[in-house]
Amino acid sequence: MRPRYQHTFLTGSVFVFTACAMAATTCDDLSKLSLPQTAITTAASVTPGAFAPPTSFSLKIQPGDIEYKNLPAFCRVAATMRPTRDSEIKIEVWLPPSGAWNGKLMAIGNGGQAGEIYYHKMGLPLTLGYAVASTDTGHEGKGDDGSYALGHPEKIIDFGYRAVHEMVVKSKAIVAGYYSRGARFSYWNGCSTGGRQGLEDLQRYPADFDGVIAGAPANNPRSALQVIWVAQTVHKDEASFIPASKFPVIQRAVLNACDANDGVKDGVLEDPTHCKFDPSVILCKGADGPDCLTAAQVESARKMYSPATNPRTKEPIFPGFEPGSEKGWGFGASPEPPQLILTGLRNGVFKDPNWDYKTFNFDSDVALFDRETQARNATDSNLRPFFSHGGKLLQYQGWNDNLIPPQNSVNYYNNVADTLGGASKVNDSYRLFMVPGMGHCRGGDGTDRFDVIGALEQWVEKGKAPDSIVASRYAGDKVERTHPLCPYPQVAVYKGTGSADDAANFACKVR
Repeated sequence: MRPRYQHTFLTGSVFVFTACAMAATTCDDLSKLSLPQTAITTAASVTPGAFAPPTSFSLKIQPGDIEYKNLPAFCRVAATMRPTRDSEIKIEVWLPPSGAWNGKLMAIGNGGQAGEIYYHKMGLPLTLGYAVASTDTGHEGKGDDGSYALGHPEKIIDFGYRAVHEMVVKSKAIVAGYYSRGARFSYWNGCSTGGRQGLEDLQRYPADFDGVIAGAPANNPRSALQVIWVAQTVHKDEASFIPASKFPVIQRAVLNACDANDGVKDGVLEDPTHCKFDPSVILCKGADGPDCLTAAQVESARKMYSPATNPRTKEPIFPGFEPGSEKGWGFGASPEPPQLILTGLRNGVFKDPNWDYKTFNFDSDVALFDRETQARNATDSNLRPFFSHGGKLLQYQGWNDNLIPPQNSVNYYNNVADTLGGASKVNDSYRLFMVPGMGHCRGGDGTDRFDVIGALEQWVEKGKAPDSIVASRYAGDKVERTHPLCPYPQVAVYKGTGSADDAANFACKVR
């Protein structure tokens, strides 16, 4: 088990004390704030609706985000941190005016390989009154570009965990410097890489946050191996390739077989682990056609559902994807695995930009992979230090996730429960919500919009644990369906009367 680093929290407290001692009275004054290994590059007031991200920013506003033109006034602080010679970690902290501040800090997670401050995710917490922080994790580039890692071991550590922790410590100091007092509560909110960042920080630095939202966490680096496992089969020859036009065909067959299992035929599987589906049911009776699979394509589909496995020991390496996720199997219809996966493996693991994924050996290469990905491994199941100071962990993932197999979240939850003495021992501190029909972080056929921030606030600040969270599915700006999300292992069970599109007609139960 890797060591826990708690000494830095004491250092962080010293930063906050120093900042309070020279508390700023204006936004401009923050440019004079002295923080170790940190240069504040911007401290400027932003008027309502005036913020625009840099022209290099590549990410777009998504459903549920706040348009930049709708942002309130805030103090914008940018800083560059250099904890090592090869580190250049950029952060931004957005501070609402004193009268609008809710007394809390929220740090925002990244996606993919990061490389950018997540401006588009900072707006929502800002409008809720939070001081908000985000980091580029120590390098610049698009989220599918892992080239920064080649020859830069310190940047790998920055991306893995150091940038987030340094951001938290310095952000708390900036908050204290601006408001003359520290934040009452500190929260993390991230999905995918952001989910992994939250889990890794609470494992390594358990005192950083009071509450963590970890969506679809990429906490086990082996998720990349599942994609390679599939690609080595799907792309081994032309016959094994499944065209994207057939993905909805497979999903329809899944729903025909399993949609009614949960008591409601609604186009969504409440718990796909109870779906026993074999793609051979749509095997072509004769020649290949648009509504069936050839024998080779059936085998490729089976590969999508199956765990990556050591060919010698038969030991599972990482879970497969779930029935119902087929419409999102886009990477399976690409000429090669996603660049996000390839550039990470080529530059960060095998140190060769020309490395060929087809050469990966699922017996001899896994140990090397595990060694080279330790900086972003967030699978430590002993969360007692985080829970012992009252920390709360709210984790969620879509059952139709098409990038990180959702069983990863279930496995991690079970590992934590086993480590700490059973589910009843962690229920007051850790809850997992699996989202029927949702894809990776959002989208899909299910209800993919829900208030995790409000649920975590009630839990941390009021002691009210989330027994369910109402989720919505939108058609444009209109809610067309609501559904309760239940803490694992409970699922939403239809009461037998009323519309299946109304969350009020379901109850959370263990089935």
